[in-house]
Amino acid sequence: MFSGRARIFAGGLSRRNIVLFLSLLGPGIITANVDNDAGGIATYSLAGAHFGYSLLWMLLPTTAALVVIQEMCARMGAVTGKGLSDLIRESFGLKVTFYVMIALFLTNLGNTVSEFAGIAAGMELFGVSRFLSVPLAALVVWLLIVKGSYRLVEKVFLVACLVYVAYPIAAFLAKPDWLAVGRGLVLPETRLTPESVTMMVGVVGTTIAPWMQFYQQASVVEKGITRENYAFCRLDVIMGCVMAVAVAFFIVVACAATIHQQGLSIETAADAALALKPLVGEYASFLFAFGLCNASLFAACVLPLSTSYYICEGMGWELGVDKSFREAPQFFWLFTLSIAFSAAAILLPGAPLIAIMYLSQVVNGMVLPFVLVFMLRLINDRRLMGDAVNGPVFNAVAWITVLVMGGLTLLLTLDTVWPGLLQRVSGISGLLG
Repeated sequence: MFSGRARIFAGGLSRRNIVLFLSLLGPGIITANVDNDAGGIATYSLAGAHFGYSLLWMLLPTTAALVVIQEMCARMGAVTGKGLSDLIRESFGLKVTFYVMIALFLTNLGNTVSEFAGIAAGMELFGVSRFLSVPLAALVVWLLIVKGSYRLVEKVFLVACLVYVAYPIAAFLAKPDWLAVGRGLVLPETRLTPESVTMMVGVVGTTIAPWMQFYQQASVVEKGITRENYAFCRLDVIMGCVMAVAVAFFIVVACAATIHQQGLSIETAADAALALKPLVGEYASFLFAFGLCNASLFAACVLPLSTSYYICEGMGWELGVDKSFREAPQFFWLFTLSIAFSAAAILLPGAPLIAIMYLSQVVNGMVLPFVLVFMLRLINDRRLMGDAVNGPVFNAVAWITVLVMGGLTLLLTLDTVWPGLLQRVSGISGLLG
């Protein structure tokens, strides 16, 4: 690890340090909070509604993994001045990069569709038809990115992050049993069933989505952050990760304290907002629905943008929000087509919104280990990173994440081939316990 990190507090809370930190603020907070998107809110809502507080314990190790993984991306961007796709192409070749890009493109397309599903579901709670809200949202997103500058886009995104305060308020209005919440945080009580393992993969997949690593590293590079001022960027990353998981915590708590306690069933985040209304009041329901709309619109900007970033990096094409359409045609066409396809998919009659929103997050969790293996190879290459390679703790956390997510994915796959396998494994572990 490089010594520049230790200089973050060297000057104390001086005006210069504060101004420098605020000027570098953005990539970490934006990337982590975008992850609380429509699919994320749906997944956390389902976790609380169906499993109560029993999955809260997952958020602690997931926070540690999220901080480590996102810090690795930011550090690679600051040290090398290159995006993750660039580094994969240079180190592993164009053929490997092409297949990685295809997998990520399909995964991210499902995520982008889920954002417009969130916009449709959220706005319908306020009486606005999806045939009005979805095309209008698509147009706003397109104009912001294609016609705006990086500085403007970043400011809009940072303001959008503030709206996530709606979920802590909704959770406190739900009046949860905080002792039960505390037990759920520190005492794992989840049995291994197909439903619980799928939810665990989904929770990790929505919290540490593969697109995040590519987008954050590209943002660090585009913002011009270098290893000399990286210490402030690192603080931005940590703050963003903690904020994102805190929002996830309050969403789970709000739904567990109300919907789960009442034994109700929900299918979407919009259902969760409606279910809260008779249980804890109109204000909590309004805040939950408003947060869903904001998060969906916010992520509908960032997810197709991340797709454009990593594909153009991987293929060596011009990219960047500050470029014109003529200067970076592939970048903006990828962005435009992702939005157009995703919005159109939601307008199809009978579109399975909940399946799209939830399963896209499960796929994220399944793809994550493969992305992390590439990252670990790169971050530990001294020819590339010099003295900024990973230390043993960061390597341990990252590899444990790879093994755990790979193991859960394998369990799900085997249970599909041999139905009932997870119940037998759960029964054996219960006897051993």
